Amino acid sequence: MKVRIGTRGSALARWQADAVFQMLRSRHPGLELEIIVVKTTGDVVQDKALSELPGKAFFTKEIEDALLASRIDLAVHSGKDVPTELPHGLALAGFLKRHSPLDVLVTPSGSNMDKSLIKSLFELDPGARIGTSSVRRRAFIANLRPDLRILDLRGNVDTRLKKLDQGLYDGIVLAEAGLERLGLGDRIAHRLDRKIFLPAVSQGAMALETRSDDSTLMHLLAPLMDGDTTTAVTAERALLRTLEGGCQVPLGALAEVAGEALTLTAAIVAPDGTARVDGAIQAHVRDANKAGIQLAGELVENGGGEILKKMGRR
Repeated sequence: MKVRIGTRGSALARWQADAVFQMLRSRHPGLELEIIVVKTTGDVVQDKALSELPGKAFFTKEIEDALLASRIDLAVHSGKDVPTELPHGLALAGFLKRHSPLDVLVTPSGSNMDKSLIKSLFELDPGARIGTSSVRRRAFIANLRPDLRILDLRGNVDTRLKKLDQGLYDGIVLAEAGLERLGLGDRIAHRLDRKIFLPAVSQGAMALETRSDDSTLMHLLAPLMDGDTTTAVTAERALLRTLEGGCQVPLGALAEVAGEALTLTAAIVAPDGTARVDGAIQAHVRDANKAGIQLAGELVENGGGEILKKMGRR
């Protein structure tokens, strides 16, 4: 049996696809495996902010099209890139064990300068230039530090770090998992507190997507999936789906599993940072989807609905 693995072409995406390649090779040595790179809209269009692009599936649509056309058999995604509604005929096989879900601050100091020079988000000078391409990160930064200058930043991890080190920014915000996977963890200046700077839905988790009728491949992938991660991400995705938004909604959420207990924490923040609604819920792991739906309703009732309404989301 041959399995063609589809992925974006960035170094991080290739790392993730290679990781799945090695997992499949180790567990199923008889499989013939091939990695196929697919260009996505998010990779091709670099001169616009993501918020200016139509739709939601900036980093998955072309890969999903390849799945539906049977040009590939398996798609490997960063979990936060996967829309909550999948095209008919496709399904998520599940999620691999989650790495850190945290956002981190990276400064030009990098790893080659005195660590005492590295400052946290709260210690940056007034007016400091912070780079990010995320509507969520912009909103959270504006809420926590309205005095900072938030500048758009596109490109893969290497490109963003290069722009930072060229002096175009005083700091940039990235996902810790991506830096760690690329061996760049020493560039982290400060890990942002998950309680106040909530990550993107599914951040740090890798999603595997297949055709929904490919039961054979689903069976082969099942041993790779992590139950706690899939449960946590199920709750987060149910929350996002209920709010009828994609990755361009300023929503941060994190579900954590301890035994049979699930805790889901979330916040909706106005794009300009002037309003914020936080909430949390506890549930049994079997009720992960229900917990996400319930917390979404509570956030809307407590003021989140007004934020989304002003954004034209409701």
